Amino acid sequence: MVATTAEGTAASPSRPSQPAQPAQPAQPSQASEPSEKAEKAETPRAPAQGRTRRTRRRRRIKIALAGTVLTLAAAAGGGYLWLDATSDVHDVGQADCAAVTPAVVATPAGRAGAEDHAAVCGRLRELTGAWARGDATAFGAQFTQDATCTTYVGTHYRGRRDIAEAHRALFDGFLKDTRLADSFLDIRFYGPDTAVVTTRGDTYTGSPKKPADLSKTQTYTLVRQSGHDWRIAAFHNTQRQRVMERISFLLSPDTKPEAEK
Repeated sequence: MVATTAEGTAASPSRPSQPAQPAQPAQPSQASEPSEKAEKAETPRAPAQGRTRRTRRRRRIKIALAGTVLTLAAAAGGGYLWLDATSDVHDVGQADCAAVTPAVVATPAGRAGAEDHAAVCGRLRELTGAWARGDATAFGAQFTQDATCTTYVGTHYRGRRDIAEAHRALFDGFLKDTRLADSFLDIRFYGPDTAVVTTRGDTYTGSPKKPADLSKTQTYTLVRQSGHDWRIAAFHNTQRQRVMERISFLLSPDTKPEAEK
C-alpha cells in the first residue's frame, strides 16, 4: 500500500542514500613545475651573488681610498718642494772675514783694535786649513786647552785633546777629504780680550758651496791668550732646518729676523 502525506499527496518511496565519494587529491599543475625547479636552481646562487657585490663594493672603496692617499701625497710633496724652494736666506754674510766690519764694545779693560780683528780672522783661517789637510792635531791646536765644541747633532766635546781626537776619527772616516766653507755674518769684540764670530758654514767636496746653500749656523767665541794670540774657547754648530723655518715664518711672521724681512 502506498502511503499518503497529510495533504493527501502520495509520497514517493524513499531510496537508500548514496555513499559520499572520497575527495581526489589535487594533482600538481604541470605549468608550476618549471618555476619551482627554477627557484630551486636559483636558491644556491643567491649567497654567491651577495659575496660578489660585497667584493665589488670593497674594491671600489679601496680604489677611492688609494686615489685619496695619492692625491694627498702629491699635494704634500708639492707643498714641501714649494716651501724648500722659497726658504732661501737673504742674510748670507761675506766670504772674507777681513771684509766684515766688526762691532767693537769698549770695557773698563780697554777695547780691541784692527790688529785683533786680523788675528781673529787668521785663527779661523788656520782652522779651515787644518780641516782641509785632515790634520786633527793642528785643528785641535786652534782651541784653548779647556775649550768646548758642540756639534750640530748635539755631541759636546770638552778640552783640546777631546776635540782633536774626535776630529781625527772624523777625518779618517766619513769627513775624509772634505773642506770647510764659511760665510761671515758678524764679528763682535767685547773689551780687548773676547770676540764672538757668527758664520754660516758647511762641509763640501769639489766646488765650494754658495753662501745661500750653507746649511749650518755657527758661533765661535774666541779669547786672547797673550799678545795677539787668539784661540777658540767655544764653538757651537746648529743645523738650519729650511722648511721648518719657512713654516714658522708663515705661521708667525713676527718671528722672522730683521735681516730676513
